[in-house]
Amino acid sequence: MCHLMSLRTQKSKPVKGQSFWLRLPEQTLEQIFSYLSLQDLRNCALVCKLWCHFLNDENNEVWRLPCERQLAEEALRSDLLCSVPTYKAKLRAFCHAWNPADSSRNIYIKPNGFTLHRNPVAQSTDASRGKRGFCHGRHAWEVVWEGPLGTVAVVGVATSEASLQCHGYLPLLGSDAHSWGWNLVDNHLLHNGDALGTYPRLNNAPKYQVGERIRVILDCDDNTLSFERSYEFLGVAFRGLPDRRLYPSVSAVYGNTEVSMVYLGPPVDG
Repeated sequence: MCHLMSLRTQKSKPVKGQSFWLRLPEQTLEQIFSYLSLQDLRNCALVCKLWCHFLNDENNEVWRLPCERQLAEEALRSDLLCSVPTYKAKLRAFCHAWNPADSSRNIYIKPNGFTLHRNPVAQSTDASRGKRGFCHGRHAWEVVWEGPLGTVAVVGVATSEASLQCHGYLPLLGSDAHSWGWNLVDNHLLHNGDALGTYPRLNNAPKYQVGERIRVILDCDDNTLSFERSYEFLGVAFRGLPDRRLYPSVSAVYGNTEVSMVYLGPPVDG
């Protein structure tokens, strides 16, 4: 396999044995690649156009096997991942899901890997961040509140410096300079401890209904954060976001409430 990786650094001059590796049939590539880690597969995609094209097939066996190894059967069989139908997309979503090591002590991540559960702890507000943050490109993910909202339920983004827990029932996400959030309970936008107006900017905007999928759209190139609900674009919520790594985040107060997050990749315009 070291020889396979070295092909990426070879110059265009023909090398003995190189043409053999690059002309392997797809069935053989499938068998070999199925033993590789995700990082090795990424490296293989950089070797040549043939391998890149092969690995761009998001439903082939190369992606099915690690998908079934890493994702819980509960997640694969549920409707939670209906927005990411291919094996590769499911793996990508899992790699961006809630981070057990970057959550309040009052939150645990359920065995499906995508859903956080807030324990019923009195007088506490608790938050969680995704495994990966973004500082370049455009990214979208879905958030589903699968339990009561309580008095405060905020979805948005935060840097790694934002607090994950505080005393009382407060809009934690958006309470400081390191986080930006939309409180689904009262439709207020929050940042640096201030309410920046209602969102969406409509008269009598409908309130969030438990179980609805909220799509969060982070544009790191334009430094904006937007939301969609039921595939309806609600407009830009925040502008002028900093050139910092920003993580998908939520904060919750209601005991035993659960929130799922599924990373979708670059948003589809239109």
